[in-house]
Amino acid sequence: MIYKARKGQVNYGESIGIILLDSFTPFIPGDVGNATTYSYPVRYKTIKGFTLDKMYAMDVSFLEAFKEAGRELVQDGVRAITGDCGYMALFQREMADELEVPVFLSSLLQVPFISRTLGNDEKVGIICANAKVLNESLLRAVGVTDEPYAIVGLEEKEYFHKGVIAEVGELHADKVEKEVVEAALELVESDPKVKAILLECSVLPPYAAAVQEAVNLPVFDFITMIDYVQSAVVKKRYHGYM
Repeated sequence: MIYKARKGQVNYGESIGIILLDSFTPFIPGDVGNATTYSYPVRYKTIKGFTLDKMYAMDVSFLEAFKEAGRELVQDGVRAITGDCGYMALFQREMADELEVPVFLSSLLQVPFISRTLGNDEKVGIICANAKVLNESLLRAVGVTDEPYAIVGLEEKEYFHKGVIAEVGELHADKVEKEVVEAALELVESDPKVKAILLECSVLPPYAAAVQEAVNLPVFDFITMIDYVQSAVVKKRYHGYM
């Protein structure tokens, strides 16, 4: 077999490119920002100066920086590009138009798919970092139109707020897990029509198993989405017997 180099590319084998906020949060295993989360190589690119506060303010002045980061990741050989904040939905359409590889910046892109797996009167329960920021405009940007959903935010949860929103530099994972499970229970108890959970925030996948154990529902998150796209852009041959 003969392999050919790509002009300008000096490393190979990283299929998923991940655009990161400029943050000060420890990314534990299971987090989008921790490379040990994946069973395949990923490549990261940080948007310097694009903090969580700027994301929450929907600062579109960083669009060109996003595009440049995306172009660099594509030049580095990635086959698809995601991000580490569900609110990056803000740039989903522009980035998809700009780049020649699939772009899936927000975990919220899964909402229409999840909704189609449920009954007509059943809802997707969304647990997000900040319910005050997650508005209809962001949801429309990822194709959520008439899908029934219910939202609960974690912005008032003490340990989540400290570790993720206030960025104190420490994350009490056990206590955050308890808060996320509490939010899930609040969601399903307040709205019995919720029949699946989506964890919007990229720091939440480490707690997905605990949420599922508590509510006994399908749980989707950033990693279910990234793994799904990885399985599409890097196909594997099957081996077995008949």
